[in-house]
Amino acid sequence: MAADDEDESAEPRSIVPVVAPGPPPGIEKSTPSPLPTAVPSDEGSAVVRSVVRRWRREHLLEKSGLILRALAWIFSLIAVAVLASNRRGGWMSFDHYQEYRYLLAVAVVALVYSTAQVLRQAHRLGTGKDLAPRQYSGIVDFAGDQVIAYLLISASSAAIPITDRMRQEVVNTFTDASVAAISMALLAFAALSLSALISGFEVSKRSYF
Repeated sequence: MAADDEDESAEPRSIVPVVAPGPPPGIEKSTPSPLPTAVPSDEGSAVVRSVVRRWRREHLLEKSGLILRALAWIFSLIAVAVLASNRRGGWMSFDHYQEYRYLLAVAVVALVYSTAQVLRQAHRLGTGKDLAPRQYSGIVDFAGDQVIAYLLISASSAAIPITDRMRQEVVNTFTDASVAAISMALLAFAALSLSALISGFEVSKRSYF
């Protein structure tokens, strides 16, 4: 009985909760960094589509320039052939007139230039390598197209008045051949003018620095 009285009179023991140790004072608790988010697949596919469209556009411009220069080559060749063979004897011979000699010389220059450009562009499309430095090839194309187109329109403009005066007096095979040669030179001018527009667009889109 005495032992029971001692147990009842004893004070109840207090339970101390266990607390996890915290960081030392002066050190902030770091928060975990969020995991990197992946780039949406839609954005990546949009970039790929943009690059593909750009390649197709550049390839289309390249083909268009080749076709236009090939047309200029054909028209220049016809102009040279028709004008050089325009000899009917007497006054009906092209070499008696300075305007026709000038037109023939310019048509020959346009023929040589178009031949070189067609071969160069065909090589570039076939192999992917340019015979001229790639950085300045656009400037070469643009300047060449502009100069030859100017010469063609200049020679055609010089030959038109004398041909018109002849046709007011007489219409024969000589004047008809002269008109045909002038028409071919004008068509070659139109083809090279359009080619110059394409070359100018490529030059404006290219960085040289």
